[in-house]
Amino acid sequence: MVNSSAAVVAAGLRVRRGKAEVLHGLDFSVPSGQVVGLLGPSGSGKSTLMRAIVGAQRMASGELTVLGMPSGSPTLRRQVGYVTQAPSVYDDLTVVQNLRYFSTIIGAPASDCARVLREVDLEPQGHQLVGNLSGGQRSRVSLGVALLGSPRLLVLDEPTVGLDPVLRRALWGLFASLAVSGVSLLVSSHVMDEARRCDRILLLHDGLLLADETPDGLLARTKTTDADDAFLALIAEAEAGNRSPVHATDHPEHHPEHHPEHRAGHHAAKHDGTRDTKHHGNAE
Repeated sequence: MVNSSAAVVAAGLRVRRGKAEVLHGLDFSVPSGQVVGLLGPSGSGKSTLMRAIVGAQRMASGELTVLGMPSGSPTLRRQVGYVTQAPSVYDDLTVVQNLRYFSTIIGAPASDCARVLREVDLEPQGHQLVGNLSGGQRSRVSLGVALLGSPRLLVLDEPTVGLDPVLRRALWGLFASLAVSGVSLLVSSHVMDEARRCDRILLLHDGLLLADETPDGLLARTKTTDADDAFLALIAEAEAGNRSPVHATDHPEHHPEHHPEHRAGHHAAKHDGTRDTKHHGNAE
């Protein structure tokens, strides 16, 4: 029986890239209507995990459920918004043209384009070619595409990279307001100070889940005062063999009976230089 309160549930999730296993038996959930931070250094497996959730990465074993369905289910494609690290929009179209193109594909209301332009603070750049925008602005266009159609789950891979502090704060405010409205968000970052902006934190290191905690709970458990120190303390514990990785039974919402089958769908756009029928993100 699936935990109906969770947007994402994983049990024993393992992923291999080539001959190497990069995710080692992860057990966790993303509660509905919360901002969950997926934190860890570069190379820890964050992007691989997100790709598995949206259906762009094959699993080696384990179970993965998204919005109550096996990940990869076609029904999920219009319910999950996905933003990759690299902007996944068309440089030869304007901001508005990109939004109109993707909104047509997913059947979103025409009014969505104006709404997301406001939400990502790109109204002044609406009629500029995306190729002429700054890196941060192009990232916000990708976020705007993911917001089209009001998805129930947003999977955002380092969406604040390259943004100035004012815009970063504004986007985190947007994430919080989306969560209040019932949207579930999984937001990755390697910037530990962003942990305080999350309702819950998943800490990854070398493909292992070191913590599944609230920000305050993480600091209390590690007896530290900031996320950087807490993360370093957990790494030291793991390397010393004093603490095993987090498993489903470590969290009150995790029970083996809550984890059905695997593979995920996504709200993504494949950016290979041609217009296609997929939408919202880049699954390369």
